[in-house]
Order: sequence, then structure tokens, then C-alpha cells
Amino acid sequence: MRLVTENKPILIITYYWPPSGGSGVQRWLKFVKFFPQYGITPIVFTPADPHFEIKDPSLLADIPSETEILHFPIWEPYQLVDRVKRFFGDRKKGKTQSIAQPEGFLGFIRANFFIPDPRVFWVKPSVHFLKDFIQEHKIEKIVTTGPPHSVHLIGLRLKKEVPNLKWLADFRDPWTTWGFLLGMRPTKLALAIHKKLEQRVLHSADAVTTVSPFYGRQLGGLASRRVNVFTNGFDVSDFKDLRHSWTPSFVIRHVGILHPACDYVPFLKVLSRWILKNSLQESVEVRFTGHVHDRFATFVQEDAVLKRVVKVESAVDHSELIRLYGQTSAVVLLLTGYKDAEGFLPGKLFEYLATGLPLIAVGPSQGDAAQVLKETQAGMMADSNDEQAIEQNIENAYSLWKQKKAFIPMPESAMVFSRERIAARMSEYLKSL
Repeated sequence: MRLVTENKPILIITYYWPPSGGSGVQRWLKFVKFFPQYGITPIVFTPADPHFEIKDPSLLADIPSETEILHFPIWEPYQLVDRVKRFFGDRKKGKTQSIAQPEGFLGFIRANFFIPDPRVFWVKPSVHFLKDFIQEHKIEKIVTTGPPHSVHLIGLRLKKEVPNLKWLADFRDPWTTWGFLLGMRPTKLALAIHKKLEQRVLHSADAVTTVSPFYGRQLGGLASRRVNVFTNGFDVSDFKDLRHSWTPSFVIRHVGILHPACDYVPFLKVLSRWILKNSLQESVEVRFTGHVHDRFATFVQEDAVLKRVVKVESAVDHSELIRLYGQTSAVVLLLTGYKDAEGFLPGKLFEYLATGLPLIAVGPSQGDAAQVLKETQAGMMADSNDEQAIEQNIENAYSLWKQKKAFIPMPESAMVFSRERIAARMSEYLKSL
């Protein structure tokens, strides 16, 4: 097993790692990419052959060749889940729920019997392996990143086994206040267990970080401690080959998973009415690139205008997504329907900034994402109940397309969200622990 020894090694424990796809994997992938130039040698501990619903092999190119990756076996209860599905008659291909986005009975099982999540079975064997690895290789600092929040339990136990270990717990999403968890209907007992584990993590970690100011205040309030914010961002080099071309149709694109909690109705209703009012059925295309759920498809099919202009496309590799941005007139960000949406700063927001495309944003006008748009002069967040503002956002993007100006050079103020600059800040923070 080879270790780079020029810099102090830091062990990063993460469930999501390439070839896993989606925005969740990119946060610590990009940190790992840039850490070596800032004096940190990252060592990544991640599952061997985990269950990934979204794969993106193109992200493997971002891993520095000298980075040590420790792939450790994991057991996940997917066979059991499949049996439960079959028992309850869920046999339709393409219709089965995933354990990552469960609803109904399956969600109830997950929230109450797999605490904190189905990856909990990875905790004990990982701690057993890592305790020896840390002592053998003189590792002084570790990072855990969740969700899945089981990963934080690995850090919690390692901290108990090796008290001098410095531990940073990074929350990409909340834990017990997370709408995703609460939507699965945990019982009072289960939620109490979740809260107890959360408190132990928040109080035992030497440092806690998260992705947005709102989440920072929320987690800090739960633990009565400071929680530092390191937002997601964009990697400038990912967009070096982006070539914009004017499209004959006005192409609006939404990228990534359309979560069941997302309330797409306000945007789509206004869009449908705007298209009909301006007789643009032949001129507008709306592309949803990524996973959507059945209710969305049904809603679209029941609207005569949307049925004509909306198209759902399969998820694509990140490298292919960059090419698609070049064939897009405007991008859409939907932050409506989520619990605590004020704190939602998804990775796609920052990628949208890097494209230079007009941004149609619908969500809390006083939230963290709205503040980012204001600081970067990238657009205005329209509240979901403000139909006039939503239509104005659409009209503004359409006007730029009509003028063949559907590309806005990114202002220097947006560069504060470059992955490299954020990695530089995180490097200094880790060194200070």
C-alpha cells in the first residue's frame, strides 16, 4: 500500500466516490483534486462496490494519480429491500422505489429500522480496519462527510478509540431536521435515537462544517457550537471546453434529480401559460436532464402545452453535460417545496453560474441561494407564489435568447465559489485543527 509522504496525510471517509455520479460526490472529490497543491495529502476511504443509483465514470479523471484510495467491503440491505418490495407486490419494472428516495412503507422501514441509514452495517468493520490503519500510518486528522450519516458514526467511534485524533464532520445535508428523513415518518422513539446520535457527533467532532449559512446556524444551534460554512462551487477547468451556440429554439434545461419533494408546479404552470399567451409552442423546448418521478410525468402529460414542449432525458456523464450546456438557452433552478429551502445551496446552482447561461430561479427570495444570485449578479430568485416574478424571469431569459445574447460572462465576484479557492480555504482550516 503506497502513501505519499511529502505532506501530512489526512484521511477522508466518504460513501460517495467515483464512479458514483451526482452532485454529492463532487464536493470531496474536488477537495481531493486540489488539496495536494495546498500541502495536504488526501487518503480516501470508501466502499468497495457500493450500490450507486447514478454512475458517472468521467469523474474518475479528477482523482489525482498519487491519491491513495482504500476500497473497503460493504454490506447493504438491498436484497432485503427487494424482498419487501416483492412481498408487497411492487414488481413493475421502472416503477420500484429506490432506497435512496423511499416513500410509504419502504420509507417507514428505512427511517425506523436502519438508523441512521442503511449503510450502518459498514460502521463496525470500517472502524476495526481504520483503527489499525490510522495508528500504523500515523494519521493525525480525519474527515467524515454525510449523508449517509452512518459515515459520521465511523468518525465518532474512531475518535473514542484514538482520542488524540482530530476529526472534522462535514454535513452536506442536515440530519434530524432534514426534510428527507422527516418525510419517511420516523416514530418518536426512532427520531429520539437519531437525535442522540446527532448530538454525540456534533459534540465529539473537533470541527463541524456544512454547505450553507442557514444549515450552519441550524446545526450550530443544535450543538451550541460554531459550525463553519464551506459552500459547494464550480471547477473552472470543467468548463474549459464549453462552447455556446445559439439554438433555433428557446431551450430551457433543468439538470439533475427532480426530487419528489420539489414543487415544480408553480414554475410549470406559469411557463405553460406564458407559452400559450405568446403562441410559442413551436419555439420553446424544456429539457429535464436527469431522474424525475412518476408524478411529474403525469402532471406534464395532463397539460396540453407542457406535453408538447417538455422532454425528459436520461442522466448523462458530467463531461457530456458540459456539451449540453452549450446547446442550452437558459437553465432553471427549482428550490420550492423543500423543508428549510432557505438553506438549500445545491451544487447545480454553482455549475449554472459557471455556464454563463441566463438562470430562471424559483425559490425562497430571502434564502441563501437568493443571496448567491444577488452577490454574483446572476439573476433574481422568484418566490413560488409570485407568478409575476416567475414570468419575468422567463421573459428576461427569452429576451436574451431573441437578441442572441444567451451567454453572460461570469463576473469576478462569482470566482469566490471556484472549487480551487474553496479547497484552499478548507486546506488552511484543516491544517489549523
